Amino acid sequence: MTRTTDSLIPKLQEYVAANATAPDEILRDLADETEKLFPDDNFMQIAPEQGAFMTLLVQISGAERIVEIGSFTGYSALCMARGLRPGGSLLACDISEEWTSVAQRYWKRAGLDDTITLKLGPALDTLRALPMEPQFDLAFIDAEKEDYVEYWEELVPRIRPGGLLLADNTLHHGQVVDPEENATNVQGIRAFNARVHEDDRVEHVLIPIGDGVNLARKK
Repeated sequence: MTRTTDSLIPKLQEYVAANATAPDEILRDLADETEKLFPDDNFMQIAPEQGAFMTLLVQISGAERIVEIGSFTGYSALCMARGLRPGGSLLACDISEEWTSVAQRYWKRAGLDDTITLKLGPALDTLRALPMEPQFDLAFIDAEKEDYVEYWEELVPRIRPGGLLLADNTLHHGQVVDPEENATNVQGIRAFNARVHEDDRVEHVLIPIGDGVNLARKK
């Protein structure tokens, strides 16, 4: 995750942020507290314009059930949960009690603590414990990059036809096109983008927002 759109020069970034639905007080406070508590990890928080985009996407899709892989301090889950249809739910998967303790406070402050269910533990274990049948309308992947392909294979069968899958960091700060860059996480993203592109179960597009979002629709 990242708090800015990497592909934009600073002036364009400011313009985009100024001409999108602005984060409300809860989101601003969450972003500020995350920056203070976790300065070395703050890059993992999504950009405000990406949060607004995800809220709209959930609303447009009419999603009722969402699963999120990797929640950090809860910004993206809060954005998506706000777009759910009445009675909807979001399953948030993460391994950090420290990060998600912040998330839970803000989910409660936003009145979403009954909408969002947190599951601590390896996300692959959580997914594999679920029935292998369509049960989610939307999935958001934002965890260990080298595991993206495994998350994908577990999620696609559990998404209803017409449902959406989003994956974050799919441009990885431009490193995906750098032949000199072969870090494990970059290789993981390249493998993931290639897998999605060849998967005939979906149609998809890479969107240059934040650090890149791969958006797929299940056929």
